Amino acid sequence: MKNLFRFSVPLILTIILMAILVTPIIDSLTINWFKRDLDIRARLITNTATNSIISQINNQDIRYLQQYLERLTQDERLYALGIYTSNDKYLIGTKYLSKPLKKLTYKQISSFKSHIIIENNIPYYLSMIPIMYEQTLLGHLLLVHNISFIYTRSNETKLYMIIFLVGLGLLISFITVFIAHLSWKGWMQTFREFLKGELFLSPLGQVKTDELKPVVKELWDMVKRLDTNQRIRDVNLMSWTPEVLKDILNRELQGDEVIVVSNREPFIHHRNENNEVEVRYPASGVVTALDPVMQACSGIWVAHGSGNADKDFVDKHDCIRVPPDNPKYVLRRVWLTEEEEQGYYYGFSNDGLWPLCHIAHTRPNFRQHDWEMYKRVNIKFAKAVIRQSKTDDPIILIQDYHFALLPQLLSKRLPKATIITFWHIPWPNPEDFGICPWKEEILEGLLGSTIIGFHTHFHCNNFIDTIDRNLEARIDREHLTVTYNKKATAIQAYPISIEWPNHWAANQASIADCRKTLREKESLSPDHIVGLGVDRLDYTKGINERFNAIERFFEIHPEWLGRFSFIQIAAPSRSSLSSYSQFQKQIKDNAERINTRFSNAKKPPIILKIEHYSPEQVYTYYRGSEICFISSLHDGMNLVAKEYVSARNDEQGVLILSSFTGASRELLEALIVNPYDSNECARALYIALTMSQEEQRNRMRSMRAYIQENNVFRWAGRMLMDAARIRQRNRVFGTVKRLENIERTHVLSV
Repeated sequence: MKNLFRFSVPLILTIILMAILVTPIIDSLTINWFKRDLDIRARLITNTATNSIISQINNQDIRYLQQYLERLTQDERLYALGIYTSNDKYLIGTKYLSKPLKKLTYKQISSFKSHIIIENNIPYYLSMIPIMYEQTLLGHLLLVHNISFIYTRSNETKLYMIIFLVGLGLLISFITVFIAHLSWKGWMQTFREFLKGELFLSPLGQVKTDELKPVVKELWDMVKRLDTNQRIRDVNLMSWTPEVLKDILNRELQGDEVIVVSNREPFIHHRNENNEVEVRYPASGVVTALDPVMQACSGIWVAHGSGNADKDFVDKHDCIRVPPDNPKYVLRRVWLTEEEEQGYYYGFSNDGLWPLCHIAHTRPNFRQHDWEMYKRVNIKFAKAVIRQSKTDDPIILIQDYHFALLPQLLSKRLPKATIITFWHIPWPNPEDFGICPWKEEILEGLLGSTIIGFHTHFHCNNFIDTIDRNLEARIDREHLTVTYNKKATAIQAYPISIEWPNHWAANQASIADCRKTLREKESLSPDHIVGLGVDRLDYTKGINERFNAIERFFEIHPEWLGRFSFIQIAAPSRSSLSSYSQFQKQIKDNAERINTRFSNAKKPPIILKIEHYSPEQVYTYYRGSEICFISSLHDGMNLVAKEYVSARNDEQGVLILSSFTGASRELLEALIVNPYDSNECARALYIALTMSQEEQRNRMRSMRAYIQENNVFRWAGRMLMDAARIRQRNRVFGTVKRLENIERTHVLSV
């Protein structure tokens, strides 16, 4: 052991000296690299925001411009924004822009060394990007970036490098001395000692490996740092595409197995009345979001086989490769009996949990038989997932309220698995959730997850408050974690989105052709204005409230009768439930009443279409209509809003959006309304119908830029990166525990 220290100490000192000389160079390169990326992002933000800024300055709408700038700073790295006129004077900025910067001119700010300032011991990087309009300089946009994370990462990089080099020196020293030991003492005798465990034991049985203790301690420190580090990569600096998502899976997750579980399948084989089989795409936000993700990353999707021809198209393992025209992943279908489907899906899930979680004033119904079916189906899906899993540590993405018990069932059988449960609907407050007779079982089932995701932070807080009210769990509100039965679960907000570019929109005809096709199909004149609603036939979507608003609009503005019609596409859903069948009758009666009242119009005010439409057909309606009206009474996100925006590559059209949707927190350029207020909704319809093309373009361009950056691949990527961080941490924990067990075994053997 003396030889080890004699050899290793000079080697380690030499390596540390080399690290001290090299790290400043790496530090400088890293900081310059980040600054270059920040400048690129600054130019991208400026290019995206220029038209909106110019429009609001020309309209002298300073209040809206202030709100627009504040929304841009929701990026956690972008601290503040300021606008300077062409004559170098400060015009307007966000609330966190410091007073000294407001007093300076563009030339003074540009003279700062390295464009870095320090305020309250926090470093900020300044980017001044010119605002150009038709080759004319209108001013400059100042972007203030919080770059404290750069210095934190730089310091951590230097620390990790030193630790790595020291460990490398120890390893080289150990191997060298070990080989020398074999040569000097006789390799056969040493090999016998190694097999007996005597090589690291003194004659008195004491452990000779005290040098392992600092290594173990250092590994534990690394684990603690991993817990507090930011995500593996800065998601805000990424442009999210299917290729980026694949790269994350291959690099960060090392190609780990991905399994998606949902009730609704992405492709349904349905045999129609003519005995012909057609492939249907269900009207589901879950499917809309996850199908492009699965096509990007491959894997297995486990879902209920609900089509009447589904069994004819699976192999002996109940699997089929999808999509049918270009297979990229495996769909594993699970079969349910009529009794199971009635109790689990129509009963407990949609007659109990669905109204419980939505504030739509419909009473939830909880029945013991439905609960038993819900448990049985969750167990059936757990068995299917376990059979499909090829490894003992897959990444499992469980979707929605149909599988609240599944995380715990899988965690018991696959303890190494990373389980991400995403709850696509709102989570109610603790008082409302307390109505459920099996609330503790549901919460315990969900806490089998590694990560639980919601659309908004508000729903995360509601969930944590519900845990606090009903279970004896340790809650860390600062880091949003819940520890129950010695298992930690992270609670995170992941606002869901759609793919970008949207392949359904990309395959469409031109806007002019879509307008013509829509009007010919509905027997409308070429200049007829069309409003559109696209929903499942569900009482939470506010369809009746929408119709009442249209009626109120025609009361106030009868001059639009015969010039404007509203087309409502309502896909039938859960019609076996009495609340849904009654709701379908209500909206039919309401539409007929309104059309009868305004029967003197050349064309009916409301065109109601209760039928299934394919995505291609829906996108034709998106592109052919001037207005999309979403009036949900309570919604987790509502992807129809984002689909409509993605379809409008002409940057025209107006989105009217309920304030009770998650999308209203992101698409601020839409006309945000209270769906219960028919007067407010009627005013919004009038504003939409009379809005100038320039204003439509400014609003639509901003929303499209937001969805492009915050697409479904970003949504999935954030969850997968969080999963990768947790898996990395757990692997380090496993290494540490194995080292400690080795040392403990030596001690006990004495």
